[in-house]
Amino acid sequence: MRWGLLGGTFDPIHFGHLRGAEEILELFNLNRIIFVPSSRPPHKLEREITSFYHREQMIKLAIEGNVNFSYSEVENLRAGKSYSVETVEYFLSKYIKDLELYFIVGQDAFQAITTWKEWEKLILMCNFAVMTRPGYDNMGLDKILPNDFAARFHYDDKIDGFKGPTGHVIYYRTVSFLDISSSRMRQWVESGKSIRYLTPDSVRQYILKNSLYKK
Repeated sequence: MRWGLLGGTFDPIHFGHLRGAEEILELFNLNRIIFVPSSRPPHKLEREITSFYHREQMIKLAIEGNVNFSYSEVENLRAGKSYSVETVEYFLSKYIKDLELYFIVGQDAFQAITTWKEWEKLILMCNFAVMTRPGYDNMGLDKILPNDFAARFHYDDKIDGFKGPTGHVIYYRTVSFLDISSSRMRQWVESGKSIRYLTPDSVRQYILKNSLYKK
């Protein structure tokens, strides 16, 4: 099994998330991509996050009909803050014999990876698929990771990726850049502007029906 994990707050989910996931699915010939919403994201405690229930429902509506997309509530089942390293551990322990795991992350998030909990352990546990924008200049690993840690990886031109000591690889892959942000969508809803064509219509209707993002 070749699975991708795509985490985030998804507040709300939009076409940027969905299109990026679809392209990564094809680039790595994955069987499935699992959307994993954060319950209590440690990096976003400065603002109020929409309830997990509503974000969960919007994800389910957005991926409905795509047999290669699924959803997991694993981070809501754990107490405390949501940490990616614990989520990856969960999937690997449950499917360790059959699973090749790809952790999908945006370019900006990966550049801040050293601020994550147990980031060294996380990087060595699975493959990383870093989604980059068109025209992105591959900056390698030296400018992102400490030199001694980055030195444990070597670039393999056959797979166009940086292979680490555990055999897992960090890949940079360009995906279509859809300039959509969840924060901007929330602002537009709050001010009464339309978010049509930024997210599946079922999600848009759910936001309106439940008066989400309205103060």
